[in-house]
Amino acid sequence: MTIQEFREYMKKGEPVDGNSPVHLMFHQLAQEALKITAEINGKYHTPEELHELLEQLLGREVPKSVGLFPPFHTDCGKNIILGERVFINMGCKFQDQGGITIDEGALIGHNVVLATLNHYLDPSKRGGMTHAPIHIGKNVWIGANATVLAGVTIGDGAVVAAGAVVTKDVAPNTIVGGIPAKVIKKIDFKQGHIVKI
Repeated sequence: MTIQEFREYMKKGEPVDGNSPVHLMFHQLAQEALKITAEINGKYHTPEELHELLEQLLGREVPKSVGLFPPFHTDCGKNIILGERVFINMGCKFQDQGGITIDEGALIGHNVVLATLNHYLDPSKRGGMTHAPIHIGKNVWIGANATVLAGVTIGDGAVVAAGAVVTKDVAPNTIVGGIPAKVIKKIDFKQGHIVKI
């Protein structure tokens, strides 16, 4: 299975059974990701060197304006798309097999977890997985230690408070927080202030 075939399969949203060709591809991609992230996290790299390693990890072109402060962890890497001026802070963990898209200007805080996979609930098939993509919109700010779960879209301009667990879509220009995350405030740019809910 090629990287493109893997991406196309995952785009369909079909489940991944244990020991299937796609599941075996997970293991192959994980070994490559472990090798590259060990290099990223193991010593200092100039921004230019880090950019080159990030492109190897993602298997695609990455905008030069993307910023990353290691350590960074992923068990795949090949299903991440980053827009211009995205910044990923230290300690983030991306489980991207199901697809992670981060649009331009988004800021990802320390230790953020983006998780696109779930295991089957049936114990006899627990090794199999379902998945859904995560989409983070333009100029989103995700605070430290937040977790975003499979299938969530975070709208443009939204803010996820530190420590939140996001289980549902977040509307644009909205601040959410808590476990599970709930709307705290709306951001009204036309009026130049924040509106409490």
